[in-house]
Amino acid sequence: MHHTTIIFLEVGAVLLGLGVLGALALRVGISPIPLYLIAGLAFGQGGVLPLATSDDFLGIGAELGVVLLLLTLGLEYNADELVTSLKGNARAGLVDLVLNAAPGAICALLLGWGPVAAVAMAGVTYATSSGITAKVLSDLGWIGNRETPTVLSLLVFEDLTMAVYLPVLTAMLAGLSWVSGAATVGIALATVTVVLVVALRFGRFIEAFVSSPNSEVLLLKVVGLALLVAGIAQQLQVSAAVGAFLVGIALSGELAHEAQALLAPLRDLFAAVFFVFFGLRTDPSKILPVAGLAALLALVTMITKLLTGMYAARRAGIGKAGQARAGIALIPRGEFNIVIAGLAVAAGAHPDLGPLAAAYVLILAAFGPLAAKLVQPFITAIAKRA
Repeated sequence: MHHTTIIFLEVGAVLLGLGVLGALALRVGISPIPLYLIAGLAFGQGGVLPLATSDDFLGIGAELGVVLLLLTLGLEYNADELVTSLKGNARAGLVDLVLNAAPGAICALLLGWGPVAAVAMAGVTYATSSGITAKVLSDLGWIGNRETPTVLSLLVFEDLTMAVYLPVLTAMLAGLSWVSGAATVGIALATVTVVLVVALRFGRFIEAFVSSPNSEVLLLKVVGLALLVAGIAQQLQVSAAVGAFLVGIALSGELAHEAQALLAPLRDLFAAVFFVFFGLRTDPSKILPVAGLAALLALVTMITKLLTGMYAARRAGIGKAGQARAGIALIPRGEFNIVIAGLAVAAGAHPDLGPLAAAYVLILAAFGPLAAKLVQPFITAIAKRA
């Protein structure tokens, strides 16, 4: 009874604190993610008030947060749109991969962290935060702009790249042989292919099964299906998050919109827990020594993401103002970056990787939305002159 009481007290205090921090972020006009990470640092080992017994509980909540984040992102697309956008923006997606994975990999190699940590850091600097970017596009009224489909297609390309990358990283972190690693990646690719084919050919049957006039039943079916597929994907060496993303893609139309509305509060709750949990796993005393390096890496990758967005938008025939908006929208980092760093830290890739990733995400999760808001007047002026 005493153990359960402490868990209730700790989790209640954490969630209440997150609510206060979220309200503060809304008032200031920034993403709450940096504040959630800071809260995790405060409650983790080496923090101001370390939690005693609720780590396991929060860990499960964090896993749910990742699954729900990627499920709701997948609901933004349908399978046909996914295939079309990938065909039209494959070249820009490859440019995005090369320009933005390289800084992280080079940084790790120069520091002497080894090839496994280099692969992990490549993922940390590569992936844009889909959640924060979507919020920026909505908050600034950029959803209806001509460059927005280009931005979204790059995000989809990154998410599918993660479906290949995460099994590779997992195999490397586990120290598997080349044969075992290749088999793991082959299984992952086969799983992703099967799910995509099912989504393309049989999506209407899945929608018919999930659909319900009752919101409670619909929510239970969608979340249950996402968790089931996520668990199967994890068992087959594919990220659970990617499995949930593909479930979201299989659902479309009015059903997807209704599911999004129902899932949004649940997703935001567990997503907040996810960011806090990463902070709990990071010793704040180790962040200060890598803060300068994180700032330099953030500056470099802000430039590479800006160049990526401008290149993709220019290929789509969009003007200078739209090119600038596309580049700025790609700057934030968040969900996948923390997932990758969490995997690497748990496997013991390098002790400084977690603190560096935390500082890096803190900078870009905060500065990305702020930069978009600050440059909005200048972009508007460019558009008027054009």
